[in-house]
Amino acid sequence: MTKVLFNVVFAMIIASMVSCSSNKKATASEQPSGTQPSLTELFAQMDSNKDGKLSTSEVKGPLANDFSKIDTNGDGFISQEELEKAPKPNRQRPQQGQRGQQGPPNGGN
Repeated sequence: MTKVLFNVVFAMIIASMVSCSSNKKATASEQPSGTQPSLTELFAQMDSNKDGKLSTSEVKGPLANDFSKIDTNGDGFISQEELEKAPKPNRQRPQQGQRGQQGPPNGGN
């Protein structure tokens, strides 16, 4: 009976160690929560053909929507310098409970 118990405990320890090891590997490459990648990191991620510039086919979202504004020299590509000089998007979100309020009800009476 003690041999069976030993084997069960040993198997549980091994399984726990393998599980912890795989969790560390999965999170090691992720950004820490709450932080955003730098512009250099974003540029490198988007530059799929690694030519040092971004074409319209490489960008998505707000960057694609404002491509012509960010491409200040009009060459059809966004350089890292142009991306760094681009206006930052307004990421402020309305505070909870603040949406649509225009003042106290009944004129403050």
